[in-house]
Amino acid sequence: MATVCQCFPHSRSTPGFCVTLTLAVLLFCSYPALSKKKLYIGALFPMSGGWPGGQACLPAAKMALALVNDRADILPDYELELIHYDSMCDPGEATKLLYDLLYTEPIKIVLMPGCSSVSTLVAEAARMWNLIVLSYGSSSPALSNRQRFPTFFRTHPSATLHNPTRVQLFQKWKWTKIATIQQTTEVFTSTLDDLEERVKEAGIEISVRQSFLTDPAVAVKNLKRQDARIIVGLFYETEARKVFCEVYKEKLYGKKYVWFLIGWYADNWFKINDPSINCTVEQMTEAVEGHVTTEIVMLNPETIRGASNLTSQEFLDQLMSKLGGKNSEETGGFQEAPLAYDAVWALALALNKTVGPLKAKGRCLEDFNYNNRDITAEIYRALNTSSFEGVSGHVIFDAQGSRMAWTLIEQLQGGGYKKIGYYDSTKGNLSWYGNDKWIGSGPPADQTMVIEEFRYLSQKLFVSMSVFSGLGILLGIICLTFNIYNSSVRYIQNSQPYLNNMTAVGCMMALAAIFPLGVDGLHVHRKHFPVVCQLRFWLLGLGFSLAYGSMFTKIWWVHTVFTKKDEKKDKKKHLEPWKLYTTVGILLGIDFLSLMIWQIVDPLHITVEKFTREAPKGDLDVLIQPILEHCSSEKMNTWLGVVYGYKGLLLLLGIFLAYETKSISTEKINDHRAVGMAIYNVAVLCLITAPVTMILSSQQDASFAFASLAIVFSVYITLVVLFVPKMRRLITRGEWQSDAQEAMKTGSSMNNNDEEKSRQLERENKELQKIIQEKEERVSELRNQLSERQALRSRSRPSTVSNQNHNTPPLTTPPADPRSLVPPPGYPTPTSDLHTVPACFGNSSRLYQPDNKISRNNCHTNRLQMLYQ
Repeated sequence: MATVCQCFPHSRSTPGFCVTLTLAVLLFCSYPALSKKKLYIGALFPMSGGWPGGQACLPAAKMALALVNDRADILPDYELELIHYDSMCDPGEATKLLYDLLYTEPIKIVLMPGCSSVSTLVAEAARMWNLIVLSYGSSSPALSNRQRFPTFFRTHPSATLHNPTRVQLFQKWKWTKIATIQQTTEVFTSTLDDLEERVKEAGIEISVRQSFLTDPAVAVKNLKRQDARIIVGLFYETEARKVFCEVYKEKLYGKKYVWFLIGWYADNWFKINDPSINCTVEQMTEAVEGHVTTEIVMLNPETIRGASNLTSQEFLDQLMSKLGGKNSEETGGFQEAPLAYDAVWALALALNKTVGPLKAKGRCLEDFNYNNRDITAEIYRALNTSSFEGVSGHVIFDAQGSRMAWTLIEQLQGGGYKKIGYYDSTKGNLSWYGNDKWIGSGPPADQTMVIEEFRYLSQKLFVSMSVFSGLGILLGIICLTFNIYNSSVRYIQNSQPYLNNMTAVGCMMALAAIFPLGVDGLHVHRKHFPVVCQLRFWLLGLGFSLAYGSMFTKIWWVHTVFTKKDEKKDKKKHLEPWKLYTTVGILLGIDFLSLMIWQIVDPLHITVEKFTREAPKGDLDVLIQPILEHCSSEKMNTWLGVVYGYKGLLLLLGIFLAYETKSISTEKINDHRAVGMAIYNVAVLCLITAPVTMILSSQQDASFAFASLAIVFSVYITLVVLFVPKMRRLITRGEWQSDAQEAMKTGSSMNNNDEEKSRQLERENKELQKIIQEKEERVSELRNQLSERQALRSRSRPSTVSNQNHNTPPLTTPPADPRSLVPPPGYPTPTSDLHTVPACFGNSSRLYQPDNKISRNNCHTNRLQMLYQ
């Protein structure tokens, strides 16, 4: 009774009056009155703005109101009346209109906003006035928040209902990379957030995410720059025209691109004259061709008469007559018109369902005011349990108040939209017509197709180097066989044949390393490649230690012995072979130990080097990604620095020792000069090759050719320098026999020391001949002087005495000074008479033989005395 009295606050509240009033209300509610009571609906229809959906939705709502009010079985005692304003899809304008609706009589029982931005404002404020909000055109996912919008319902499904369909299409066309561009409004931001979660679960990546407020030019350019191919666009119709005008300018359309748009635009939205863009209709048509839309099924595809007793086609016919023959494609909200129509029917059916429960509580719908929560709760329960067939399909709401529906998939083909499938998100069922059409041969790739192409070594180069390596190994075998077979020959023995054998084996190992150096992924499987990497380093490392280490040992010994002082030289001159072998073993052990530690601590594995992508010839949407495989480890540079540093110092020391011992001659190691030449060759090639191959590591052919040629040249030169002279000597001189046979055959042939002595005597003979010639000239000069003196004396004597001169005895030579007859150092003291000059001195030419040689047997002692005088 108190409640009834509250309906008339200005009346007197006496107990008798209230009882009478209560009975009157009960009678009034129980029996039909002569005139229906009005229930007012406050609505906001955007007739312009970003989505002018009111152009078609308002006539559809009025059609539904007229049918509801004419029905005797639905709200027979009430008449629904629509009070509507143009919100222009602008939240600011909607705020002013909402104020007018709330604070202007009459009281509105329900609010019906349109676009999402306006619905967000209205639904958030409506709970303060205990108002139910039923939207016909809001798709924002944010409106599904029951805590924020507790009284909100909508016949337009949430925009998130598009996302399962989009994900299904991405998977169907095998796309794993997409891009997005959105208008910065809450509806599109929340939709995109939901899409991002769904694609992440499906293993799809959003590579580019762009947004704009009013001008999409920069966002479209960023999409082009970042090679976006599959693009989801979320924006209103007016912004869609701006976007695709920029799309045309940036050439972001065609067979390489696919655009996903919202399906509730007008069918000819891209042909509408828009002064905000500077693109023609033809340009816009070219830019939008082939795009795909996902659209909530807003018109029942089946011929079923629902609650309004109209089929979907009959509804469209009546709507077209209401529009006065206006082109549906140019009418905003034409696709959403069935949703507005069903929204009025959903409200009417829900209000009709509340009449009974309210009557049982002694209340009526007309008792509603903004402070009455009970009536609001009854309307909420009635809407939440709604389920009927409408012209848009089966109308049912989920727990968040959103409409559940199918999704229609369309594609723009030849300037018109074609249905290509349906998707039922509740069952995950995709109905596909198979009439999708593409500019190319099929759906484009989601990104530029990158084809990985491995760079392999040139097989011609590999075969060529392998042939040289094989021939070098054959030469090494020949040299090794020769050295072993002739190891009993003294000349070979004096060259330390065991060290030469090590050199030959090391050279063959180095040549064998060329084969694994040229082996790559073309020849072996990837999992076996680390074994090839290890084989390269082991063969090169141990081969270098054997070949270069044995030569270095020879030079080291020669330098150690022959560069010491004379008093220490004799003590160290005896050669002990085990010391030489120990030196080689130490060098070999260092390499073995370092390689073993490297392999255990930081094993080699395959690393891939990627180069700049290359575009192939032709109009192919692919790029070639060159890839080169390398043998590497985690600390490759550190290990190479240690190895190269150690071996580099060894090479430099070898060059120094070879230079220091170039003039030394010894029969203990008779080929040390050849070893020095080989060391020069190996050191120079290695010191040049090591840094060059590191620089050329990205060029597989050049790197392999440089390293292989360095190995081949150093090995060939080493083998030729060390072994070919020995072969030539043994062949030309016939020194193939052992020492005893050689002595029997050659008899008095001189050995190396005899040859040295013979050459020394020849030099001494030449020096003596020169001295004799000088003495003869001196003797001739003295004789001439003596003759002149005798002539002068004969002239000065009187003529009488001249006759006596004929009887004068011959002039005798005065005795020589005994000191002048002392022989030179090293010659024996003469035993002949020292008082007179021998007669043989008269012709000094007899001092030497006709063959210009003086021997110790035919050189007279007196002659030597006179010669040195």
